[in-house]
Amino acid sequence: MNRTLIATALIAAATMASTASFAAGEADYAEQQQHVNSTLTRAEVKTAAAQVSKNFNWEPNGSRVAPRVASGTSRLDVRNEAVAANRAGKIGEGELGMML
Repeated sequence: MNRTLIATALIAAATMASTASFAAGEADYAEQQQHVNSTLTRAEVKTAAAQVSKNFNWEPNGSRVAPRVASGTSRLDVRNEAVAANRAGKIGEGELGMML
C-alpha cells in the first residue's frame, strides 16, 4: 500500500510541476525555431525536385549482382561429382566434420 501511495504522490507532483511550467510559457518552442528565408521561388524548387527524382539512383553502391558465369559443366555433372565426393568422405558433416 505504501508503494502505491508514494508512486501516486510522485506522479501527481510531476504532473503539477509540468503543468506549472507549461502555463508559465516556459514550454513555448515556437520562439526557438530557426527562420529560413529562401531565394528560390516555389516553381524553381519544384522543378529542381523533379529533376533530382528523375536522375536519382535507388540502387545502393555495390549492390549489383555479379553477372552469370558461363560454365561448361551441367548440373548433372556437378551433382554426380558431389555424390562421389560424399561417398569418398571428402565432404564433412556439420561443424565437427569440417576438413582442416
